[in-house]
Amino acid sequence: MKAIVTMRPSLFRFFASMSIAVIGAVLCAPDGVNAAGNETSNFLPADRATVWKPGMMAVGGIPARSTVCATLSPNNPASDDTVRIQAAINVCPIGQVVQLTAGTFLINSGNYVVINKGITLRGAGPGQTTLAKTDGAKPFQSEVGAKPSPLILVGPSMFSSTDNVTDVHGSSNLTADAVKGTYAVKVNDIAGFRPGQIVLLDEASGAEWLSDPQGRGQVWAAPDWRVVWQKHKPAVQFVDDFAPEALPTTPQSAGSWFSRQDRPTSEIKQIASIAGNTITFTTPIHISYRSSHAAQLSMYSRPHVMNAGVEDMKLTGGDAGNLRFNWAAQSWARNIDNTVWHDEGFAIHSSFRIELREFYVHDAAWAQPGGGGYAISLSAGSSEVLIENGIAVRANKVIAARSAGAGSVVGYNYMDMSYINTQGSWIEAGLNASHMVGPHHVLFEGNYGHNADSDNTHGNSVYLTFFRNHLRGIRAPFDNQAGGKIDDATQPRNGPQRAAGLMASSYWMTFAGNVLGAAGQMGGWVYETSFANGKPGIWMLGWDAVSPYPIDAKVSATAIRHGNFDYLTNTVKWDPAIADHTLPDSLYLTGKPAFFNAGHGYTWPWVDAAGATKLYVLPAKARYDAGTPLTQP
Repeated sequence: MKAIVTMRPSLFRFFASMSIAVIGAVLCAPDGVNAAGNETSNFLPADRATVWKPGMMAVGGIPARSTVCATLSPNNPASDDTVRIQAAINVCPIGQVVQLTAGTFLINSGNYVVINKGITLRGAGPGQTTLAKTDGAKPFQSEVGAKPSPLILVGPSMFSSTDNVTDVHGSSNLTADAVKGTYAVKVNDIAGFRPGQIVLLDEASGAEWLSDPQGRGQVWAAPDWRVVWQKHKPAVQFVDDFAPEALPTTPQSAGSWFSRQDRPTSEIKQIASIAGNTITFTTPIHISYRSSHAAQLSMYSRPHVMNAGVEDMKLTGGDAGNLRFNWAAQSWARNIDNTVWHDEGFAIHSSFRIELREFYVHDAAWAQPGGGGYAISLSAGSSEVLIENGIAVRANKVIAARSAGAGSVVGYNYMDMSYINTQGSWIEAGLNASHMVGPHHVLFEGNYGHNADSDNTHGNSVYLTFFRNHLRGIRAPFDNQAGGKIDDATQPRNGPQRAAGLMASSYWMTFAGNVLGAAGQMGGWVYETSFANGKPGIWMLGWDAVSPYPIDAKVSATAIRHGNFDYLTNTVKWDPAIADHTLPDSLYLTGKPAFFNAGHGYTWPWVDAAGATKLYVLPAKARYDAGTPLTQP
């Protein structure tokens, strides 16, 4: 069996002695449409637009389940509760609720709760019900327990049962291209496929040696630059993921960390119907998959767990993540306080239409690169995920995507204070759908982030859209696990300070309707900056953190910047090639979302770059600022 997370624990020890420049070299270890929902937009070209209707939106939202099949209290005296919870889940009818009362439930000794069918595990509230692993992750400790495990797994298994991390076991070649925006593919063999099935659509990278746009000799990349692996000739220290004799096609290389071998461009679909050799999906294809790139449709070895939910509780101490969605579909987590973990707070792996909402994920046990301290992670083709109205703070990466993300939306979240605890001066990426080659067509809308960026640590991301976000440029002050306070506003050596950044090989990105910086606080900032000049900047496009810090000019040449306001120039800047200066309220919602009416009520859209008032109040940030992260003031 194959573990789903690849880590380099030895890297953890390096960062305490590294300079910012060297940290930048190894940022981390392995590890539109209109409101009606069609592919039209007044500013997004067809190749960048898609239908964003993720998570449970297409099925009427998260179901309000009220039938309780079992009610459990914690063991007394305190002892492990896993077996009792699991027994209740095993006999609970589909569509019903296993209810946990107030108190602390222990999940120790390598045990974890498995939700392998469509039921809800519900607590009495995150301030009342806690699932805790007391022999696992501890604050500011890199060590895991003797038997690393999560607290909850939604899915059939922790591990793949095949020779690849995706767990597919049968593939059929496409006989014609799968065209972006359409719903159907033609395959050479339909044996084993059936309506309702969750399947993987992917293609080979087609990469070869090409002239490196950064001037470093050659790079292993696709001729159309959709895929750029981190392999160079000559090799680049701290950057390349491959041994000198290895390529992404080499078994057990980085080419298979989070996808099938050398097939990082992918997305997960659900079959609606089959007629002849034509397979039709429930949702449109987000990027074209080409028969010339050996595009395939593949079956998974086990059915995905569907319609399962986790609600109203606190999770702490997991040392293989706290809550994992592995091979799950149309499932969710809501009203969860998620803290002190190793690996990922929320892990979404090989999954389809997962929804995270009204969550508070914070304070990774060990906020270091290497995959051990990420708040939210999408991996292995996970698609059409909705991450909405939550808070992610004080982790190494507050969100990352690794060969995953197609059709996903990160909407109206407060995401801040990502950092390296042994080198707090390094400002990590904030809003981010990158960190392993392959992510595409992710929408970030209405969020607050200390920045937006797309890192190229393990290859590139393409076709990301950042719409109506507030990108502050620096982190809010906070206490470092390692001691001392991190305050980018008063510590000028902290960096790189940027509101909107894209690292080298991040192509066809769109920034529209965003507000950048902060009023009256832009002294010393410049409009366009680079890593080499070290100046805080509104934009830092095509940057690289390895000497001699070459800039990839193709990044800015392919980026669209339209209708963004910045507090340095105090102007709205429009793309001169786009005549229409009217921006829609949303690229995925048809109207004001209900959570903007919670508490005392909030103005929507809260970011209005072209309006007289640029910023109103983000509900998630209002909760954080009030000290009530899961109760709306």
